[in-house]
Amino acid sequence: MQLIAMAGPVAAALTLAAGAAHAQGLVFTPGEDDRFSWPSYETFAESHDLSGQTLDISGVWTGPDKDLVESVLAYFEAATGARVRYSGSESFEQDIVIAAQAGSAPNIAVFPQPGLAADMARRGFLSPLGADTADWVRANYAAGESWVDLGTYEDETGAEALYGFFYKIDVKSLVWYVPDAFSEAGYEVPDTLEDLKALTERIAEEGGTPWCIGLGSGAATGWPATDWVEDLMLRREAPGTYDAWVSHEIPFNDPAVVGAIEDYGWFARNDAYVEGGSQAVATTDFRESPAGLFTFPPGCYMHRQASFIDTYFPEGSEIGLDVDFFYFPAYAERDLGRPVLGAGTLWAITRESEAAHVFIDFLKTPIAHEVWMAQSGFLTPFTGASPEAYATDSMRAQGEILTSATIFRFDGSDLMPGEIGADAFWKGMVAYTTGRSDAETAAQEIERRWNAIR
Repeated sequence: MQLIAMAGPVAAALTLAAGAAHAQGLVFTPGEDDRFSWPSYETFAESHDLSGQTLDISGVWTGPDKDLVESVLAYFEAATGARVRYSGSESFEQDIVIAAQAGSAPNIAVFPQPGLAADMARRGFLSPLGADTADWVRANYAAGESWVDLGTYEDETGAEALYGFFYKIDVKSLVWYVPDAFSEAGYEVPDTLEDLKALTERIAEEGGTPWCIGLGSGAATGWPATDWVEDLMLRREAPGTYDAWVSHEIPFNDPAVVGAIEDYGWFARNDAYVEGGSQAVATTDFRESPAGLFTFPPGCYMHRQASFIDTYFPEGSEIGLDVDFFYFPAYAERDLGRPVLGAGTLWAITRESEAAHVFIDFLKTPIAHEVWMAQSGFLTPFTGASPEAYATDSMRAQGEILTSATIFRFDGSDLMPGEIGADAFWKGMVAYTTGRSDAETAAQEIERRWNAIR
């Protein structure tokens, strides 16, 4: 392990970690490379000594992601002298519940989304993170109140507290396009949803096809349409209405929801707007749906999909050159800010210890974010983390979308009961897209299913 000379407790902590057999080498040498916020890390190290303590963490990250999170955990070890044992599992959701019930939970668990964490808080299996942490999130995360809301759950008595600290976020509100194709046709990236609709109409009027959309995903066919509806809900309605829809405080066939479904239909049910016509939308596999962006002449000019879709682009495609993205814009006339739809993971304390609470404080340091940012596959809403730390311009641009958000909401279908969000909603959107039902009928059927499972 390479370490630069440091004085005082920092040097002591780093030396201790370097000598421990379990410690992983630090991927970036502290004090070097001005992309990183080393002073905050040094201050953290000077304030904490956990020598001899062990912190057990369980989560969803396996394979390469396990290596990446462990590269971050190594800095906590080096700064504090604690030993960290991380265990990743593909069956984490089942494992953590069993461990909590048996009284053998790790100190900290990394949840893939809020639903399970909220359930465990209600059962008394999580420890509150404190009002100071809630205030820190409000002040330091873009759309901070959104993140506090998403991490706040009821306990056994119904009292609410912050239990979840969000970290490693995915952005879904993206539209992909080929810059050369836009340039050759004289198109510009739209700033508002009104502009996006006007561009859609213009492309079709000029003989092109504006959109590629594919809902096919085997047994999960239909889920891409739910993302469209969720994004449009956030652009048509206030966040409270979105939340009430997801929690079923308003019915699925509420006019606000029907309106968002119809807005999705404005794009997807017009044969002139989608490659292959609207009937092809439901049968085109989502992994193959971006292909039209890369043909000549273009099979389509735009594709709305989350950040992961670049996995299915032609081999060798360079983001920023061969293909790029822009923020799926908001309606100017509705004045609802800059909402972003996405997903992400959250840390929660599942077994109290001093080291567990100190680790939550570590997550408030830029270094806890920048180390992963500088490698791959990591976005953060933490405005104090240096955007220069991102490994690529593409990740930096996605990070900017996240840090300029005024509202963030999780994928609604992921938070609904499985029979609704992962079944009825998917199927209802397929029926609507193909014209087998109108928006109100599709929404009424989903509402009927939801009431039936109560």
